[in-house]
Amino acid sequence: MARTTNELHPIMPGRHGMPRAMPDRSTMAQLARQTVAVVLAGGRGSRLGPLTSGRAKPAVPFGGKFRIIDFALSNCINSGIRRIGVATQYHSHGLINHVQKGWSFLDGRFNEFIELLPAQQSHNCDWYKGTADAVYQNLEVLRRHAPRFVLVLAGDHIYKMDYTCMLYEHLDRDADMTVGCVEVPVAEAAGQLGVMEVDRGFRVVGFEEKPPEPRAVPGRDATALGSMGIYVFNSEFLYDQLVEDAMDGDSGHDFGHDLIPRLLRDGASVYAHRLQDSCAQLTDGEPYWRDVGTVDAFWEANLELTRVSPALNLYDDAWPIWTFQEQLPPAKFVFDEQGRRGAAIDSMVSGGCIVSGSEVRNSLLFSRVRVHSYCSVNEAVLLPEVEVGRGAVLNRVVVDQGTRIPPGLRAGVDPAEDRKRFHVTEKGVTLITPSMLGQPLQHLH
Repeated sequence: MARTTNELHPIMPGRHGMPRAMPDRSTMAQLARQTVAVVLAGGRGSRLGPLTSGRAKPAVPFGGKFRIIDFALSNCINSGIRRIGVATQYHSHGLINHVQKGWSFLDGRFNEFIELLPAQQSHNCDWYKGTADAVYQNLEVLRRHAPRFVLVLAGDHIYKMDYTCMLYEHLDRDADMTVGCVEVPVAEAAGQLGVMEVDRGFRVVGFEEKPPEPRAVPGRDATALGSMGIYVFNSEFLYDQLVEDAMDGDSGHDFGHDLIPRLLRDGASVYAHRLQDSCAQLTDGEPYWRDVGTVDAFWEANLELTRVSPALNLYDDAWPIWTFQEQLPPAKFVFDEQGRRGAAIDSMVSGGCIVSGSEVRNSLLFSRVRVHSYCSVNEAVLLPEVEVGRGAVLNRVVVDQGTRIPPGLRAGVDPAEDRKRFHVTEKGVTLITPSMLGQPLQHLH
């Protein structure tokens, strides 16, 4: 069961490593009101392959009814941060449609908003050239809202985090910039994450972008601090740094590749904030964080939710995940005959689904999935509006939105045969999309 932030974190490290009590709720609420969040949601997510051929990675469905971006946005709302910009770029229509439908409840009369921030290609600006450039191109928007702090968020990770804990730690340390970090095994960080090198007070003294041999946390040789792509800045400091970066013709205009290394060279006060100090849900003492950036990771993270006690609790009233939800009828299971019984075991089945005379095991069915009779569906992630034809066999698969599986098709049984027309991952997961079956690409709304 999830607990409130105060229950999870009664003590936080002080400026010099000494314990200090958590501030009261009114202080945290004030910090939230003084903050504008910018969610970077324009990424292509190319490692997801065909799943992002028609949608941005933050718009990819996750967990039966959500989109990946819903987790960062929900963290903002649950943290009390209700002034949010969403920077969009790659295949943005579906993402914009989702944000407009699901997040329009914020009320401008109370200075609450979610603003969509597409690359405007104005004032000698081009498409967003990097994460720092995406914020730079929206400097006038930020200045208009006059925040004290700017919270920059990657919109493509799955986690629950109270951002006000990070804001308070940033203020208490008198930092110029604070980087959200997750502790991961050194082997997992190698070549995958930007890695922070810190002293014992968690001041950042070095940074490497996806190093082959990451430096470990002091005193913990097997653990590295990986950047989550979450940054807190004092607003005026950020504006100055972005202008300087924009004038640098040799910069790639990226926070990780360019801005952080330059700040460290210039002696700026940069600190690392650990996710475990602000995580809204701990499982066996470990904070939950997933980068579902590959098909294997996406498949594993979704199926993990079907376990009896998953690491990510979606049934948590204290820290709910918000989204746009269609008005759909309940899931239905029909027929109860020998060999033709509609059933789902150790699975999650979303609204609007019909399982007709087939057995679904260890699988996750998104909204409006239809499984016809005599099918076998096992360890499958079926995205919205998938239709599985009679007698099909699906094992260890991800099926993209709107795909119509032909009757009798067998996938995930013979990897060599699957590779002739489908995408098969290193771990043997088969990805099926409409185009692979000669079907028109669905409108990914």
